[in-house]
Amino acid sequence: MMTLANKITLTRAALSIVMFLFILMPFGWARFVATLIFILAASTDWVDGKIARETNTITPFGAIVDPFVDKILVAAAFFAFVGIKELDVPIWAVFFILLRELMISPLRVIAALEGKVMAAERWGKFKTVIQMAAVGTIFFVLDVYHLSHILTGGAKTACTILFITLHKIPYAITAIAAVITWISAISYLRNNWDLLKKSWSLPVCK
Repeated sequence: MMTLANKITLTRAALSIVMFLFILMPFGWARFVATLIFILAASTDWVDGKIARETNTITPFGAIVDPFVDKILVAAAFFAFVGIKELDVPIWAVFFILLRELMISPLRVIAALEGKVMAAERWGKFKTVIQMAAVGTIFFVLDVYHLSHILTGGAKTACTILFITLHKIPYAITAIAAVITWISAISYLRNNWDLLKKSWSLPVCK
């Protein structure tokens, strides 16, 4: 029977898809809903880990799939943001974030084939926090943009001024997230270099 923690992890994956679809809708209400879905999905990342530890139900599936689902959530948001011209999210930074995730994920599979579970490292955890914070910040800027078109009077003026003040942040914060993402990649490769070398080499015959 699947553990509760793993069920929550898979729920986060499903929420990522729903969030992506709502971001693509060019309506303020849809993107407000997407923001709430992201907050809910991001919170489950903490919940499933806590449940797994406290109930002693940590599984190989959860150890491998949980961080992979985090990548799906972040990638879904960044990909959708790239298509929104008001945000000016740099596609090059999104590409490098995705490239890092695609490069490190096989390393987890290699470790699994060796009978090991590659635990998240400090830089990896920090990277995930920065990416989630970046997505959350971009959602805030996007919501302010839509509020500036929905509200009237002084509230509309305030939101318009706030958006003008913040509109460069999505570019900058995505670029920062890309840099930190690659710092974590270098850390993973350095700490698991022996495992990687062993995986691409033939066994030495004695």
